[in-house]
Amino acid sequence: MKKTLWIASLVAIGALAACGNPDDPGSSSNPASSTGNESASGKPHLELKWFVDSPANAQLPSGDADFVKKTIESKFNVTLNVEYMGLSEDYNKKINTYLTSNAPPDMWRDANSDGGQKYALDGLLGDISQFVTPANMPNYFKYWIDEASLNNYQVHNQFVRAPIPYSKEIYRAWYIRKDWLDKLKLPVPKTYDDYLTAIRAFSNDDPDGNGKKDTFGFTTAGGGSALGFDWPEYIKHGLTYSTFIENNKFIDSQTDPRNQQVLDDIAKVIGEGLVDPDWFLNKNPQHIDRAAQGKVGVVLGSSKDFAYDSNPQSLQSKTKQLFPDANWVPFTPFGSTPLQSGIAPGSPFLFHKNVVEKKPDNVRRTTEILDWLAGEEGFLLTHYGQEGKHYTRSGNKITLNPQTFEEDIVKKGNWLAIWDFFTPDTPNVFQLEVVDPRQTDRDREIAKTIAAIPTAPYLGTSLTPPPGFDLAAFRTRQRQLQVKAVFEDKSGKNWPVYLEELLTKYKGNELYNAYTEQIKAAGIIK
Repeated sequence: MKKTLWIASLVAIGALAACGNPDDPGSSSNPASSTGNESASGKPHLELKWFVDSPANAQLPSGDADFVKKTIESKFNVTLNVEYMGLSEDYNKKINTYLTSNAPPDMWRDANSDGGQKYALDGLLGDISQFVTPANMPNYFKYWIDEASLNNYQVHNQFVRAPIPYSKEIYRAWYIRKDWLDKLKLPVPKTYDDYLTAIRAFSNDDPDGNGKKDTFGFTTAGGGSALGFDWPEYIKHGLTYSTFIENNKFIDSQTDPRNQQVLDDIAKVIGEGLVDPDWFLNKNPQHIDRAAQGKVGVVLGSSKDFAYDSNPQSLQSKTKQLFPDANWVPFTPFGSTPLQSGIAPGSPFLFHKNVVEKKPDNVRRTTEILDWLAGEEGFLLTHYGQEGKHYTRSGNKITLNPQTFEEDIVKKGNWLAIWDFFTPDTPNVFQLEVVDPRQTDRDREIAKTIAAIPTAPYLGTSLTPPPGFDLAAFRTRQRQLQVKAVFEDKSGKNWPVYLEELLTKYKGNELYNAYTEQIKAAGIIK
């Protein structure tokens, strides 16, 4: 019912939620920006523009149909213009265009791999220390982000970014077509060798019974530029996603020497024809679409209801539209080995320096709205809709009304999946129990299986590159070299040479030395 594959969505779409001039100064400190109207609370009317990410194909409705926008505008006496796009390079290009043309939004959610650090080092971000405080954002600090985490999240002693509230729950697991396993008389894999047996059978033994050799074992989305972390071969060689501490040492899984063996094994399964040939060019969620179309038998999922019956947008639901007997089940071929380290604060919400300095009222009003989104009232409205219509409440029990939600929300653009950008779907934060009448015994069994997969400890602190370090260039070159190993070398034999280039020419040694010092300063290693 809610967005479930949004982390996978890399199809850029964009639209304005309401009419507005992106170049309008929009500040009560500028007489041209305020209408002079005041709400019952005495706050002057402001025009705000936000730029946020969205799932592919989600679209905000117009007029009063958007009850979230209507509530915010009435409650906070604002006209709120929300521009949204799918997370992609186009998203970053669009925000960079706004920044270079000196027409920044009042607030944006960053989508760069460095979490906005380059913006900070380039002097583009404003100091938000007087705005993002427990006094001004009590819900944000009470339910989501503690002050220590926020302090550790800063960039080179600049208080210029704050993390979007994030879920600390982990749902990472591979999913496999059990109906195919049953047809081929194979068990759900419990070891890597079991996994190889299964994907070989899926590729060679006609698991769908159509008499054609047109299915494959595994797929992922390389986006035309990267291997990604979906490959089981990383875990096989002890490289937990994505960073961790091992023997009192910081480990970056993407550049560890063990990538030589990882690349060897990935090249082997590709060479054997066990992987969807479209994997490298797939963009999220095209690999999920391939799985739903019956072309692939194993994919990685990272959301709770990735294959739930009760989620009409899940892999299970989409596959069953074509194959009624399909049955995707979660599994790990690595027993009690963690598949992921604990979750660190993710992408930040940011304010341009000019907005902070010239339009502080816009920043203050924006943080007030964000804090309302981070509280129970805003959370319920943006995740489950309107009480009495889209859900009912008895004490702390929230019972969903899927039919009304489907008609008002999903069929009209799945638009709440845009408004819930600020908080993850974790109602337990508010001690709420959510009951979905559509949830099946199979869904509950999936939940138990995922919950049993262990997680490695969270690293414990946010890491920032040393001043002047070009993290984007470093990661781009790393991806290029890994792709070269798989497609040109067809092995990991040259990884030691490639790693040396990354550590010296691209200053990886300086990066990891800085990370190590930060981890030591946090008391995590000696």
